[in-house]
Amino acid sequence: LTRAFRDAGFEVIYTGLFQTAEMIANAALQEDVDVVGLSILSGAHMTLFPPIMAALEAVGRKDVLVVAGGTIPEDDIAAVKAMGVAAVFGPGTPLQTAIGFVRDHAPTRTDTA
Repeated sequence: LTRAFRDAGFEVIYTGLFQTAEMIANAALQEDVDVVGLSILSGAHMTLFPPIMAALEAVGRKDVLVVAGGTIPEDDIAAVKAMGVAAVFGPGTPLQTAIGFVRDHAPTRTDTA
């Protein structure tokens, strides 16, 4: 995914595995990101997303577009979106679908600095 988004012209900051909610939020703040992409393969999405969303809000980054991928069951997608996740891309989603969604929904930068 990282390579595909870079090849599509995005700046990608990969923070690695096993990040806490606070680490994710602090990286979003420090790097001034527009999008946070999370891959959840553990099945713990219902437990992980609430503290991540709360941590983003706590650091003043509630405006960040949050997208998710991984093994999130279809039955949980509505609940995940209700937590504030804008889109869920499951296994087999074409890369261009995810890239297109982010391109269409990420905040537009108006500053040139």
